[in-house]
Amino acid sequence: MPSIMRRALYFAVAAASLLGCPMPPTNAARMQEAAQDLNMNARFGRMEMAIESVEPKERDAFVKRHKSWGSGVRIADTELAGAHLKSDTEAEVTVRVAWYRPTEQELRVTSVKQRWKNLKDRGWTLVGEERLDGDPGLIGDPVPEGPAPAPHQDAHFPTIRLGARAATGTEPQAPTGTGE
Repeated sequence: MPSIMRRALYFAVAAASLLGCPMPPTNAARMQEAAQDLNMNARFGRMEMAIESVEPKERDAFVKRHKSWGSGVRIADTELAGAHLKSDTEAEVTVRVAWYRPTEQELRVTSVKQRWKNLKDRGWTLVGEERLDGDPGLIGDPVPEGPAPAPHQDAHFPTIRLGARAATGTEPQAPTGTGE
C-alpha cells in the first residue's frame, strides 16, 4: 500500500510541475501578436513604432500610404478580421478599419489585406498591404469622383424673442385678462 501512495504522490508532484510551465507561443500566435501590435500602433498614430514591424524595403511605401492618418483620415477602430498562415514563413492578415474624414463626419469601413513574412533576423514583418474591399481612400488608393457634397445648411430654428416685433411688422400685443 505505501508504494501505491508514493506513486500517487509522485504523479501529483509531476502534474503540478507541468502545469506551472507555460508552453512557448506558437508561430501563428507570434504572427498574430505582430499584426495586432502594428495595427494598434498605426491606429493611435504611433507610426515610429508601427514602422519597426515593416520590412525596410517597404517602409517608404507604408509611410506614403498612411501619411493622411491622423490629419485627413481619423481611425475610429481596427479589428483583425482574419489571419491565415500560408506556410511557416508567410501569412495573410485581414484588417477591418472603421474611419472617417474630419471634414465629412461619415463613418467608413475598409478591409485591408496585409502580407506578412517571418524573416529570420526580424521575426514576423509586414511586406505589403492592399485594399480588399470597402471604401477607398484609407491607404492612399484613388477615390472615385462622385457628386459634390451638399453645402452645409444651418439646421437651427429661427430665434423668437418675447416682447419683440413680429416678422409681420405689427406691435406685440399686451397680455389679455387680469390674471385674477
